[in-house]
Amino acid sequence: MSQNAKLLVVDDEPAIRRLLATSLGRAGYRVVEAGTAREAMTAVQIDKPELALLDLGLPDRDGLELVPLIRAAGIAVIVISARDATDQKVTALDLGADDYVTKPFDTEEVLARVRTALRHRLSAEAEAPVVRIGDVEIDLAARFVRKNGVEVHLTPKEFGFLSLLAKHPGRVVTHVQLLRNVWGPGHEKDVEYLRVAARGVRKKLGDDAAGLSAIRNEPGVGYRLMP
Repeated sequence: MSQNAKLLVVDDEPAIRRLLATSLGRAGYRVVEAGTAREAMTAVQIDKPELALLDLGLPDRDGLELVPLIRAAGIAVIVISARDATDQKVTALDLGADDYVTKPFDTEEVLARVRTALRHRLSAEAEAPVVRIGDVEIDLAARFVRKNGVEVHLTPKEFGFLSLLAKHPGRVVTHVQLLRNVWGPGHEKDVEYLRVAARGVRKKLGDDAAGLSAIRNEPGVGYRLMP
């Protein structure tokens, strides 16, 4: 899916659209452009892209409103915006964005985020029950973790924390999403629970395990498991 995938670039600045379209085109992607929210939703319906690079400062509608609409069409979303406040990032991710890149951006970083998001989309479609990261194997269906073939005993909360990250490799999972799914709706502000769970998982799997050094904390936003 990665090469030749069709991508939608949504930005009201022609120069930014050209920069992204050129970089993505050189990487082998097919690119559709939109300068407004209306054009973006028309492209979603007609062109059916696999991923959208979405600016939030659109002239006819706030880009945040488009995130769930585009995701509902089965399209991955990477927000690219000058809005760098943590609450804006959290809101976009909670609405379903796969990633968030702030302007000014490095095109190589954007390409890397695109590759990761497309891989995640493909793995989600395949619904693979086992995720392997280095010497760590996470069986989502049987609910166990092995390192070098030896089972590692995690607490239910530790496994819930790790498995939710494993279901979205490379993607930021926000504090609210983790707390809501693992601890329940009444614990959405108990961020300390996440620090304890992350510390427990790292300790049990060891710093040398690829899966542990790959659990990255995005301060004020959430956690990401790097593939």
